[in-house]
Amino acid sequence: MHIILVSMPWAIFYRPSIQLGALTAYLNRQSDDIRVTCLHPYLSAADAIGFESYKIISNNPWTGEALYSALLFPGNRPRAKKLFYRELPELGDRFEQLTDRLAHHFSHWLDQQDFSDCNLLGFSICFSQLAPSLYCAKRIKKLHPALPIVFGGSTCTPAVGTGLLNTFSQVDYLVTGEGEQPLTDLVRHLLSKGPLPANVMQRSSFGRIQHSPHGCGQNREQRDLNRLPTPEYSHYFQEMTALGLSFIPELPIEFSRGCWWNKCSFCNLNLQWCGYRYKNHRKMGAEVAELVNRHQCLDFFFTDNSLPPKEARSFFHQKATDSVDLSFFAEIRIPKTVEECRTYRRGGLRVIQVGIEALCDRLLQQMCKGTTTIDNIHAMKMAAAFGITLEGNLILEFPGSTEEDARQTLAVLTDVLPYRPLQAATFFLGEGSPISSHLQDYGIKAVTTHPNNRLLFPENILNKLDLPVKAYRGDRVIQRKRWQPVRQAMVVWAAFHASRKNPTQPALAMRDGGSFLLIRQERPNQPTLHHRLKGLSRDIYLACEQPIAKKKLLQRFKTIKEAQLTTFINDLCAKHLMYSNTTHCLALAVNPHILQKSS
Repeated sequence: MHIILVSMPWAIFYRPSIQLGALTAYLNRQSDDIRVTCLHPYLSAADAIGFESYKIISNNPWTGEALYSALLFPGNRPRAKKLFYRELPELGDRFEQLTDRLAHHFSHWLDQQDFSDCNLLGFSICFSQLAPSLYCAKRIKKLHPALPIVFGGSTCTPAVGTGLLNTFSQVDYLVTGEGEQPLTDLVRHLLSKGPLPANVMQRSSFGRIQHSPHGCGQNREQRDLNRLPTPEYSHYFQEMTALGLSFIPELPIEFSRGCWWNKCSFCNLNLQWCGYRYKNHRKMGAEVAELVNRHQCLDFFFTDNSLPPKEARSFFHQKATDSVDLSFFAEIRIPKTVEECRTYRRGGLRVIQVGIEALCDRLLQQMCKGTTTIDNIHAMKMAAAFGITLEGNLILEFPGSTEEDARQTLAVLTDVLPYRPLQAATFFLGEGSPISSHLQDYGIKAVTTHPNNRLLFPENILNKLDLPVKAYRGDRVIQRKRWQPVRQAMVVWAAFHASRKNPTQPALAMRDGGSFLLIRQERPNQPTLHHRLKGLSRDIYLACEQPIAKKKLLQRFKTIKEAQLTTFINDLCAKHLMYSNTTHCLALAVNPHILQKSS
């Protein structure tokens, strides 16, 4: 049986699809009678429109969908164009050119494919791949009406799947949840014509949706991830060679599924997972070594929502002893200690995405983050100290947030100015998030269709779909105005770092002279300041390298009185050299030589 799996734009072009790679490796293990071919048309699409343009579009969750919406629904083209221009004005005048190139690219790509011996065509649909996949499936279905087509991926929840099967005749089957076992069972179903397997939905010949007798309410999860094979990426590299592309890819890898925290009130990223599971560090290390040897690549991207802390520390400790110069990206919970960051950095962790989300303690509590503002600032400081690029978002316009929340956030932005800027992320209501189940607690009066989806889909189509990104009625207008000063301050923050002459040097750095400290402080559009802390002042500042309780400082430095300590801390806070809350304080200056110090 020949299965063809497809990943459409807007997957990141310099990474193979881990969804296709994982499914291929799993299916290959099941039977010698199963042959899998993976197709990555996003590679040639990026080549067709230009890699820089592709990268910009793929980083926006709406613009790529808008381009293919214009191809999928020609009558909706003006509305799709409006959305594209609103989301990406710098490329707005290229909308017609881009859609024409994508249409020509797809026709050329389709002419090169042979589906004559294909028994099942599958599409993996994640971020910004719904309209592209529907367009591709429609074109192929027209040429091969008897070819079964299955959709799956994180976008394909049971609610979304029902709407897709009800609306789009090019989709015959839909897999929900983790794909390995349901897809394998679907293959066996097609071979034997037995009962429809669990977690698979089917459109009948009469247009009705058929569900498995086992239902779709629970994922057929892989309980032991250590038993999964290493992803198969050979087809991606073959396509690169055929296109004459010479860049060196970044390889996706998977340490865990789900999120071990899984409490954030706004998050719906774990709808496809049942529980948190992870590989041991030895299995993960073996996969990395195998992929290095197989593909001669050294850059890796963990797809996890959050790395397993204990096993991750063991993994990076192991990699620190390797002679291979590896580089990793990972999403992690905020690191709490210098030792943890040092282990990560020495093991090759170069870029981290951390769930900062807010710089206000009350908002962090509302978001159920399990962190505090001082924790977040410390994480940003440590990343700067260890030369780790920290990527993170600051959620703006969170429902129910107050003027004081915005004011506190604005004040903290002046303290984190030396660190890498966060990205402003406007709150959206995610279907299945804890907030969506407790609307009144956040002042949400009604759930509505997201306005961007109204521009992506014709009304008669949209009314049949239950898409995961929602809008709401409540305090949105008030929040938009309330958070505008924060949004503007973040623009200034980004501009400051973009204009720095030496971005590799920390903007707030200290040098220890033994009995004194020198602190160098860059400021936006102002001269650089230099500070000297001597004697006891130096000692107290160094004691605040990590968040420390003020009571502990008084216990440690017994010659200083509480009023004196308060005056000292307040003076440094006014100069933005220290952050302080009611109980703890943190020195903000970075020690750029911290990586070289022993644990």
